[in-house]
Amino acid sequence: MTDVREAARPDLRLDGRCVILTGASQGIGVALASALHLAGARTVLAARHIADVEVTDEARQLAVACDVTVEGDRHKLVTTALEWSGRVDVLINNAGFARSAPALEETATDVKRTVDSNLLGPLRLCQLVGAGMVERGSGSIVNVASLIGLRSVDRYALASYAASKAAVIALTRELAAQWGRDGVRVNAVAPGWFPTRMTGFLEDAEQADWIVRHTSLGRTGRLEEMVGPVLFLAGEASSYVTGQVLAVDGGWL
Repeated sequence: MTDVREAARPDLRLDGRCVILTGASQGIGVALASALHLAGARTVLAARHIADVEVTDEARQLAVACDVTVEGDRHKLVTTALEWSGRVDVLINNAGFARSAPALEETATDVKRTVDSNLLGPLRLCQLVGAGMVERGSGSIVNVASLIGLRSVDRYALASYAASKAAVIALTRELAAQWGRDGVRVNAVAPGWFPTRMTGFLEDAEQADWIVRHTSLGRTGRLEEMVGPVLFLAGEASSYVTGQVLAVDGGWL
């Protein structure tokens, strides 16, 4: 029987593990980059605008320019991570794109950009990283979905975004089912409203009031409040958790 004293101390450390984090140059990605470093990980920080990525420890952080919608960039990211660290233990698919527009006004180009950013890019990275994880028999993938992939909201028209994030949730469950017996766990977080460029930094007082009225905790999220859920799913504290979607939304759902 497992010593309950050990079970009562879930390990959020990632010492020595190689983590790929996409979307590392802004918002939630910046908070996660800092937290992963503090948790002891060796982190490959990927972003389209590499100049915006802050590297504070060159021994344990590596910045790689990567547009997740470009196949060559995805291959380069994974190859670089493997050359730098020898293996990838954790993949955090955080990069994404959103555009609000009525469904009847979304063009094929709009939809393609959204789906390529939010679904195709993460799916291909899961495949590229997952191959090594399955062969090795261990690994953890955390996909950043969205509250809007779980339900509609009454303020913004987000048809293609909602569809892409719902697809990420379905992808998470499918990969968890396919790869679980190979020791690979796949989970997702579904953030609510956090102060990022994608949400306009919540500078609109009317928007902020709308969130407060809809959220059980009566406030918007703080970026650091994404850290615990992601570290939990990435590491050994969640060793018997897979195929799950953890809403980090202040009780919106």
